Amino acid sequence: MVATNVDAERTYDDEKFTTREVFRSERVKVIFGYFEPGQFIPVHAPESDLVLRVESGSGLVREGDEDHSVEAGDVVVVPAGESRGVHANEGEQLDAFLVVSPPPTDAEHDPVRRGLRRGEFEPE
Repeated sequence: MVATNVDAERTYDDEKFTTREVFRSERVKVIFGYFEPGQFIPVHAPESDLVLRVESGSGLVREGDEDHSVEAGDVVVVPAGESRGVHANEGEQLDAFLVVSPPPTDAEHDPVRRGLRRGEFEPE
């Protein structure tokens, strides 16, 4: 059994969101995401399903062409191949629990890296 304490794993970075991997297999990846106000995971569309639960704070989650306002306790599911991104609201931190299946490939995260380098939520 994998047991992880959300509070013990919490780490923020002034430059970009941080993640702490809880578990990974060929079928699934489980991470905690920690965002300072205004930080984001740029929009990308990997071939993996995403389940995201907001643990604290508020922000928005992009699902395809729609932006969903989210706050603590909300759960968002984004199917594989749909555009997705996460953006913390200004003024408060956002902590989220994310499950992706199967884990995205390194190449599928190229838009994330480009967006972070450029400071763009929508890099494409």
